[in-house]
Amino acid sequence: MPELSGLHSLPTFWSGPMTTSEALIPISAVEFPQGTEDLVLSVLRSGQIAQGPMVERLEQAFSLLLGLNHVVAVNSGTAAIQAALESVSLGPGDEVVTSPFTFVATLSAALSTGATVRFADISEDDFSIRPDSVQSVLGPRTKVILPVHLFGQPAAMTEIKSLATTSSITIVEDAAQAHGATCNGQPVGQWGIGCLSLYATKNLTCGEGGLVATNDGAVAEFVRAFRNHGMSQRYEYEMAGTNFRLTDLQAALCLPQIEAYPQTLATRRRNAERLTRGLAGTPGLQLPRELEGRGHVWHQYTVLVDHSARLDRNELVSRLLESGIQCGVYYPKPVFDYPCFDNHPRVVDTDVPMARSVSQRCLSLPVHPKLSLSELDHIIESVTSLLDD
Repeated sequence: MPELSGLHSLPTFWSGPMTTSEALIPISAVEFPQGTEDLVLSVLRSGQIAQGPMVERLEQAFSLLLGLNHVVAVNSGTAAIQAALESVSLGPGDEVVTSPFTFVATLSAALSTGATVRFADISEDDFSIRPDSVQSVLGPRTKVILPVHLFGQPAAMTEIKSLATTSSITIVEDAAQAHGATCNGQPVGQWGIGCLSLYATKNLTCGEGGLVATNDGAVAEFVRAFRNHGMSQRYEYEMAGTNFRLTDLQAALCLPQIEAYPQTLATRRRNAERLTRGLAGTPGLQLPRELEGRGHVWHQYTVLVDHSARLDRNELVSRLLESGIQCGVYYPKPVFDYPCFDNHPRVVDTDVPMARSVSQRCLSLPVHPKLSLSELDHIIESVTSLLDD
């Protein structure tokens, strides 16, 4: 689920991976642990650069991280969602309930199956779909609930799981931004079929890539064949599949990060805590928090700029950029609210007032592990000086 920032009236700024001057604090930064180059070099020297043993090692490492029996690597987070939905035979006539406050990959992957997409409204506490709103849009054709664990914090999975179980509905989790996040001690991906992204801005990355995580052996077997043109064995076609394969080169980029991930998460958490201490009490600014029973992995530090603030969200973005601080607007409008989805026969435009409100007020500040203490303090001082009365 790649992330591109403000469009239309928003200031021009880039929120993906980038090389920038030292004077500019980036919204995200990639850091490869020691040993990465050696591992990549070993793949080059092996001659096996397509999907092979390194991809299998990556799958095993994520299986341990997520506490799941099966992890299948694919070439993007979008592909992971599509493959997961295909594995439960989602298709024309079926409906998916998901979030309107997400990257377009969530919607496009669902539409690729031929299904119809409905939207539940979100909570401004976790930016994810509210169980009561989910219940209000469930119908006889609902086959999948697709919660999005946004910015590193899981959705209200206990309640969503209860709704799904009562109605015999499958859960497919868009966990693109939530590697290792937990709800009531249970990792994302264990509540349904987990779909993760390894895009360049994610907590764990190989540039482009994705994962389908599950305890269901049949789902894993389907995805392994589906990603490889429907083949279980060479030239033995079981379905009309596609090419969603990941390469060994990409797997080698990600593997060392998994070993270092506990330290990465600890640094992200410390950075988030420092931002929260420094920004607490800033007029017109709502700060993110780790909700009770949730394990936040701080993919983004996303604040809400209320209408009572001295500057509106877009003005604050411009002023922070002038101060040398990049920030991200994820996402500037509900995902269905674009011309390409106007009058789409399988996109049901729903009344989602909270998602519309949040999309106008949200702003992500840098929280990545490469930030220095002085950079964190500069972010705090810049925001507070711009918003303090």
